[in-house]
Amino acid sequence: MPIVRSVVVVSVVACAVAVLSAARQASVQAGGITAARILEHVTALSADDKEGRAPGTVGETRTVAYLVDQFKRLGLKPVNPDGSYVQHVPLLAFTGRQTASFAVKGHREDVAIPDEAVVVSRKGLPDVSVTDSEMIFVGYGVVAPEFAWDDFKGLDVRGKTLVMLVGDPPVPDPGDPSTLDPKTFKGPALTYYGRWTYKYEIAAQRGAAAVILVHESGPAGYPYDVVKSSWSRENFVVRAPDEASRHASVDAWLTLDRTRALLASCGLDFDTLKAKAVTRAFTPVPLGATASFTVTNTLRPVDSQNVIARLEGSDPVLRHEFVVYSAHWDGFGMNPALAGDQISNGALDNGSGMAMMLAIAEAFTRQPIAPKRSILFLAPTAEESAMLGAKFYATHPLWPLEQTLADINMDIMNFWGRTRAIVSIAQGTSTLDDVLAAEAARQNRIVLPDPESEKGYFYRSDHIELAKLGVPALHFLHPGAEYIGKPPDYGQRMRDQYTTQAYHKVTDDVRSDWDLGGAVEDATLLFNVGRVVANGSGRPEWHPGTEFWAAQQALLKRK
Repeated sequence: MPIVRSVVVVSVVACAVAVLSAARQASVQAGGITAARILEHVTALSADDKEGRAPGTVGETRTVAYLVDQFKRLGLKPVNPDGSYVQHVPLLAFTGRQTASFAVKGHREDVAIPDEAVVVSRKGLPDVSVTDSEMIFVGYGVVAPEFAWDDFKGLDVRGKTLVMLVGDPPVPDPGDPSTLDPKTFKGPALTYYGRWTYKYEIAAQRGAAAVILVHESGPAGYPYDVVKSSWSRENFVVRAPDEASRHASVDAWLTLDRTRALLASCGLDFDTLKAKAVTRAFTPVPLGATASFTVTNTLRPVDSQNVIARLEGSDPVLRHEFVVYSAHWDGFGMNPALAGDQISNGALDNGSGMAMMLAIAEAFTRQPIAPKRSILFLAPTAEESAMLGAKFYATHPLWPLEQTLADINMDIMNFWGRTRAIVSIAQGTSTLDDVLAAEAARQNRIVLPDPESEKGYFYRSDHIELAKLGVPALHFLHPGAEYIGKPPDYGQRMRDQYTTQAYHKVTDDVRSDWDLGGAVEDATLLFNVGRVVANGSGRPEWHPGTEFWAAQQALLKRK
């Protein structure tokens, strides 16, 4: 049984409110958004009774009920034509038992799961096996015509097991080899080619039997323990007739140490191969080894739900266009294998984003006149399983995407104090940045680019599914910078501490040492950005040259 912490949670909330002084409270209540209200929502959404908010559990039922109740209390209207506040998302849940082994020169070695590797099959089948599949190192697994880059060089990889590096090829700048070439894969900033989702997708498209990503904490953006805890639990795919064709039989991660050992047994050196993979001249390298996997899945259909509400615009013509605020509701649920606390409450990830979205929704309903355009509040399911809820909404929108002007997405917000700056993930990609900068200036703050662009945060949350179809987006994750009254490295230390100690863990709980002053200022800022866009004479645009510009042009032709 999980440890019940209801009394503890109540006391934590009292402490967290108490640490906000009367002076600080007065200074952050602009726009009617308060620290106490945000904390109330975070506490409710990350309470033990939500059981970690996993899709297809009682935690989903209670979380969806809470969100629907809040939307109704605010007088927001349903979006679904059936009159409900939910969009049903058909998922297939799977929990697997796996084996993995490598054979080199006639010698077979088992791989320890999950300590050395995590292995899943997303084909939606009860039993999957890959036997003695030839292993090939394909560098970063990237085919990017715009950069004249092709890691496959025409090789037929059908039925093979592909070993890939995570991240983009770190190509040195010809003018300064100590830095990365900004004209190739955006220099240090991660592109979608570097995301694990892309690598599994391209391998499946080319008919690979299995894909192994080599885990390195820097390029991945998180330690192996995050992969281990996230992928060793129940996961999901969309329940659709063609879903099996979208995946290789096996998707896997392998630790760096185990990769080095495998390559050494093949007479190869990891660092040498990695160096070769950084050039356009790279060609795939057969390892002289084979891989075998078995996956036995326990499957169950899950009828999950996106939760959606709208505030109708005041202009009789423009009300048919929308500005979206999004924040995923799902988390990692419970892990009965753990001793003691078994609930991943997900207070920051993403109780914080939902709480701020609800606070922003309340601020809109308090305005004497609604904005000209309508506002849609979207809480997708299954973000932690490759943004499945957002992907389903993007491909089954309840309002046409060509009439959707922007998505402002909130995920893991700043609960560590007020800042002089806000960080915009993927700054400079759309005209939304101009609105953000202008509204930040009204708060006497500035906007800074992502200090960790190499981690590709822009590609790791729900807005990316709308962005890929052309909808301009702002994404906020750990947005604080230059904390007032704190050392220069305070924000980075808080982010690193959260990533290593609480991210995707049972320790992501409401804390008594939170300072919600920054969260209130950020929520007020995002409220103002959405209001400006909803009342504007034009619509936000992706800048030419970004990977989403062409998609928006195609979208606008549908109007």
